[in-house]
Amino acid sequence: MDPSHIEVRHNGDVFRVAVRRVPAARRFTLRVSAATGGVVLSLPARADLHTAVDFASRHGGWIAARIARLPDEAPLVPGAIVPFRGLDHRIVHRPAARGTAWIEQGADGPPLLVVAGAAEHAHRRVLDFLKREAKKDLEAAVALHATALGVKPGKITLRDTRSRWGSCSSTGRLNFSWRLIFAPPFVLDYLAAHEVSHLREMNHSARFWRIVHRLCQRTDDAEAWLKRHGAGLHRFR
Repeated sequence: MDPSHIEVRHNGDVFRVAVRRVPAARRFTLRVSAATGGVVLSLPARADLHTAVDFASRHGGWIAARIARLPDEAPLVPGAIVPFRGLDHRIVHRPAARGTAWIEQGADGPPLLVVAGAAEHAHRRVLDFLKREAKKDLEAAVALHATALGVKPGKITLRDTRSRWGSCSSTGRLNFSWRLIFAPPFVLDYLAAHEVSHLREMNHSARFWRIVHRLCQRTDDAEAWLKRHGAGLHRFR
């Protein structure tokens, strides 16, 4: 049996690389996840494992370079700058204030995401606030596009998915990444239109894309934004 992981060494660093057999693969490939930093070695079903390991070992420099370019993690703590609906906000802690978390306009500099209460609860309250706002925005966008298309979506659920920003089940249930609250509103709107369109076309056919473009005029802009900036939304913790 193949090992689940191998180790690749480069200039004193050791990289843990997951091993995956992919029946459809025709060659060896290495991938570094922009969301997690995880490294995956994919190889054809019948390929020789030792040859694949040698391939990965010869690309240790490439792995190191890709990991070095990944954005640093950004904890959601007081003092941090976080994009909220695409605009930078500074997290400010006011322990004596009433309430949980809210947005204020800063006197000078970026707007504020204010969190109240004990310091040990600040991180959770910021997360809860961001997720509430994400769900509110997504529910409104989904309702708008569903009405325009004449369809009835199922339950809307927020997740912290790594491989996709949204999905639509065969029963009409819609799932979205709560991290869309970090993106500009037109990006969140596009994702809502995309998944609502699956209620008509459960595929990515030309007909599906015509529906998406009709619902969301900035589809191409949103796709380009996600390709360029999407991975960075996973750095906030």
